[in-house]
Amino acid sequence: MNQHNKPKPVFHLHAQEKDACCASVHDHHDHDHADACCTLGTQASKGASFAKQTPPPENASQVRYRIDKMDCPTEEGLIRNKLESMQGVVRLDFNLLDRELTVYHHLDDPQPIAAALVGLDMAPSLLKAGVPVSAAPPALSTKLKGLLALSGLAAAGAEVIAWITGQETSWPVVALATASILSAGLPTLKKGWIALKNLTLNIYFLMSLAVAGAIIIGKWPEAAMVVFLFAVAEAIEALSLERARNAIKSLTALAPETAEVKIGDDWQEQPVAGVAVGSRIRVRAGSRVPLDARVESGHAALDQAPITGESLPVDKQAGDTLYAGSIVTDGVIEATVTTIAGESTLARIAAAIQNAQSQRAPTQRFVDQFAHYYTPAVVAVAVAVALLGPVLFGDIWSDWLYQALVMLVIACPCALVVSTPITVVSGLAAAARHGILIKGGTYLEGGRLLKIIALDKTGTLTQGKPVLTDTASFGDMPIEQALLIAASLDEHSTHPVAQALVNGWRARQPNAVTVPVEDFGVLNGRGVKGSIDGQPWHLGNHRLVEELSVCSPALEARLAELENAGKTAIVLCTLSGPVAVFGVADTIRPESLQAVAALKALHVKPVMLTGDNPATARAIADQLGIQDARGNLMPEDKQAAIAELKERHGAVGMVGDGVNDAPALARADIGFAMGAAGTATALETADVAIMDDDPRKIADFISLSRRAGSVLKQNIGLALGIKLVFLALALTGHATLWMAVFADMGASLLVVFNGLRLLRHFPQQAGTGHKPRSVGEFVKGGVLQ
Repeated sequence: MNQHNKPKPVFHLHAQEKDACCASVHDHHDHDHADACCTLGTQASKGASFAKQTPPPENASQVRYRIDKMDCPTEEGLIRNKLESMQGVVRLDFNLLDRELTVYHHLDDPQPIAAALVGLDMAPSLLKAGVPVSAAPPALSTKLKGLLALSGLAAAGAEVIAWITGQETSWPVVALATASILSAGLPTLKKGWIALKNLTLNIYFLMSLAVAGAIIIGKWPEAAMVVFLFAVAEAIEALSLERARNAIKSLTALAPETAEVKIGDDWQEQPVAGVAVGSRIRVRAGSRVPLDARVESGHAALDQAPITGESLPVDKQAGDTLYAGSIVTDGVIEATVTTIAGESTLARIAAAIQNAQSQRAPTQRFVDQFAHYYTPAVVAVAVAVALLGPVLFGDIWSDWLYQALVMLVIACPCALVVSTPITVVSGLAAAARHGILIKGGTYLEGGRLLKIIALDKTGTLTQGKPVLTDTASFGDMPIEQALLIAASLDEHSTHPVAQALVNGWRARQPNAVTVPVEDFGVLNGRGVKGSIDGQPWHLGNHRLVEELSVCSPALEARLAELENAGKTAIVLCTLSGPVAVFGVADTIRPESLQAVAALKALHVKPVMLTGDNPATARAIADQLGIQDARGNLMPEDKQAAIAELKERHGAVGMVGDGVNDAPALARADIGFAMGAAGTATALETADVAIMDDDPRKIADFISLSRRAGSVLKQNIGLALGIKLVFLALALTGHATLWMAVFADMGASLLVVFNGLRLLRHFPQQAGTGHKPRSVGEFVKGGVLQ
């Protein structure tokens, strides 16, 4: 079973103390430092090279709306044009997947904002804090399906009759075309009129203009087919976006709506929203945990894959943390609620995902800028074709107008604009399913640029807690008896090294009990002492042995062997000399070797930065195959190391526990937090949060980023390539109106489906956990598979 079941304590001290303390584990057997070792930290303030997320404007009020008619960048552009110029509006944040708009403003009353949205026919619904949001309506209602079917039959009938009779303006053709346009085209024509009133060049205005122009020149069948194809393409696109929306919601709608709460001597079902902190809840096998809680009694195995991405169940017992949304696979537990429903780990993940969706990725900003110039330029060319074509090249005016209408359809950058958000959201959803929380498209795209990954040693590559690794007799006493005496002495200490020795003794002698110790005392910075059955004993480090004058060349050689291996040497002594030598070390995580190998396979160089002594750093690095390992680093030294690595190699990522190493995390291009599920601060400060402690997910993230970058390039290439082909066909007179619509919306669907493939990037097994991947698979991370 995995043992990632302990929340990481957060002590708000200085990072310097953390590094010094971690070093002391290996330099001294100092029993005065209780429990604080390797867990101290500070909040990581973010800066860095990539565009970091912008906080809410200061002193600005906030209002949120649900807009069911806003589901693509076209509506976003219309709203931006309307609201950004409004006095008092500071910033707009769009979440197209959830159809939500957040407006930051300095208005006394936000009513003008709602009125402006109503004027755009957006039908906004005010979202109040703490009030559950109603489910979005289905993308394709039964009524819409019927209207699409009617429109398609009428458009096909008009085309068939016009082809048979050769008359495109006969009354049967006009009647069927009109029925087709009225069945499926009214929403498009209405939006086109709104765009015209607001002087906005969007797809609805261009399509409306194309339909009106086709009717004017007598191309009724083509006008009907344009409307029908556009409506079908919009419906399919809406269904695809709904799939991405559901993928996101499936990650966050995991906690049950009720909890089994103890009221007096009885157990009652209550809504989770009404369960207070400190309440006692019970969770049975097969049920989901309703709220974050701490186990009080019972034992159970829990599937935490929805939260951390771990593939194996995790054993839980008294004192362990439960995450809302995790599943009890075996056993029954009682627990005390530690957070209200709106502040659980699951709720914070949901908030982070929602915020990530509103962050505009670099590619999105580029596409928006490109579209800003592309569409007016092509519309200007279309106008020139309609006006100058008959004058310069002859032929009848209607033929040139027809080609101009074709170019109006081509002028719409719909496929180009929709290509980025669907890809980014699919990538964010795939990562979240895998236990990787990415704070926006900036970091999803930026991961592929990383050349160096700097890793903190303690708690990232190692377990973060010392264990007993070596036991050796140094005299005639059996090692079992020497270990019992040492454990009896150290049982009175709370120092992590002392506890490691005691735990090691318990594992080796499970049925033994410690012996009484008299005259126990702590020797600051050296060890402990005490008497057992009248015999004085000392247990401590190298310095203590020197002070007792019992050191010898043989003992020196043994201690040097342990210390050169990066271990803390502990000696058990009587007044006459050493009796036994023990070694304690922070052990490497079993996944760390695979993690380093995966990074190397991606041609990303791993570097270790640690506050531990250089011998320990080198010993751990040699086991993992890391060439560049730097020890004795204070936080400012790590920051300088990150700056130097960036100067030499390019983009750098820094991996820590999310609350320590603040300067280095801030200096890195992307800051990674490990074990974020147990640390509230990590979810807020990290650019990328790894929800469990698996360092292999760093390479997983880079692999996903490279594939997302590849998909984005493909989508932009597809969208622009098809545009160029049909622009050339239009200029040479070989493109028809409905062909242009079919190609344009077909390109939109291609990029949407291509982007959705990112949802399947990570192979899934037995739940939604991590499936170990071979190193070879990481090499192909940037290639579409």
